[in-house]
Amino acid sequence: MCTERHPDRIERAVRTLSAWLASTLLLASPLAPATPQIQTWQTQNGARVLFVSAPEIPMVDARLVLAAGSARDGQQSGLASLTAAMLTEGAGDWDADAIAERLDGVGAVLNTAVDRDMTAIALRTLTRQPAFDTATETFAALVARPRFAPEAFERVRRNRLTELRQQDESPRLVAQKALYRAIFGQHPYASDPAGTPQGVHSIRQEDLAAFHRRYYVAANAVLALVGDLDRPGAEWLAERLVGGLPRGERAAPVPEVQALNQAWFERIAFPSAQTTVLAGQPGMRRGDPDYFPLYVGNHILGGSSLVSILMDEIREKRGLSYSTYSRFVPLAQPGPFLLSLQTRNDQAEQARDLLLATLRRFIERGPTEEELIAAKKNITGGFPLKIASNADRVQYLAMIGFYDLPLDYLARFCERIEAVTADQIRDAFRRRIHPDRLAVVMVGQSGQQVSMASDQ
Repeated sequence: MCTERHPDRIERAVRTLSAWLASTLLLASPLAPATPQIQTWQTQNGARVLFVSAPEIPMVDARLVLAAGSARDGQQSGLASLTAAMLTEGAGDWDADAIAERLDGVGAVLNTAVDRDMTAIALRTLTRQPAFDTATETFAALVARPRFAPEAFERVRRNRLTELRQQDESPRLVAQKALYRAIFGQHPYASDPAGTPQGVHSIRQEDLAAFHRRYYVAANAVLALVGDLDRPGAEWLAERLVGGLPRGERAAPVPEVQALNQAWFERIAFPSAQTTVLAGQPGMRRGDPDYFPLYVGNHILGGSSLVSILMDEIREKRGLSYSTYSRFVPLAQPGPFLLSLQTRNDQAEQARDLLLATLRRFIERGPTEEELIAAKKNITGGFPLKIASNADRVQYLAMIGFYDLPLDYLARFCERIEAVTADQIRDAFRRRIHPDRLAVVMVGQSGQQVSMASDQ
């Protein structure tokens, strides 16, 4: 939990947890299993649980995810995010200061996060007493019995409005928000999870309570647990953490995302030394049949740091940008496929044209065998590090449970990467990515603001 009320206690908590994290890394060895064994069941009130036992150190990571992301905001942009932010501002018998003291005093860390699909509440605590009981009791109260006190809400709302004003000073964030609006139009994914000033101003205390009643229910929840527990202990902990939630009903599916039927170009004047160029269109969803060909193909195109095609063409050969990338953001419905770079204002048009030309060339030709072999080695070689720590594993478990992916997702990940062929990549990119229908946003000192449909 992030707070400025007790910096000394936070520092002690960070030192405590850092020590245990260091122990985790030291204990990671070639003898450890490459992928964790996932167990799953439902709590008595209907929440799905995914659990991996990790007895190396006396610690547990818990991550509760609910289908309560910003796609559920409706006309009140920022509602999901503000609801989550209010959880630590008072719950049960405790106000915000008491919650901070309880968690900081036992070295526990609790935080919340909201994206377009989900709200996540994460807890890390020692399994030793009194830390374990104090942390888990606090977590259970926050998720089931938040106060939504009016004074605290007004403070959180003011802070959010300040954050939104600060975001308007970032050309990258201005471009990102504009691009999402261009890609998704009237779809709920178009809105940024942080909200808009108008949306935040419209939200009342009763709106938070109503959102919590509707979406913070067991049928709408997945709980991931990784730590020093056996199966009976994990079952007991799951009931303790989410047993106070009503059974409720699962949220309705997010509406389908429509493909763009034409190109879109928007130029936004901004007093910056560089121009931010973003391009995108709907990409793929979690569990997509084309997931692995698109994932590997994008790694080659622009997802692999300094060795991608985009970095070679735009940075290494021409020096037009320090950093450029492409990536897919898979969600419950197809999230965006994104391309990005920043460059000097006077070379923005050249850099944009090269970015799009490189994408077209990749779609036409696909990867070489050498590029494919190198990408597979890079992905599979780095994969063990991605699931090495308990914090990594609990996030993967939550994703698997939330998106209903196969339980062997981690165990077969490298196998599925190795099975991808160059022909599959070419086929998937040709079917799924359409350069003539990209939305493109440029933010910088290169002209007056223009918003229009374009054939590019």
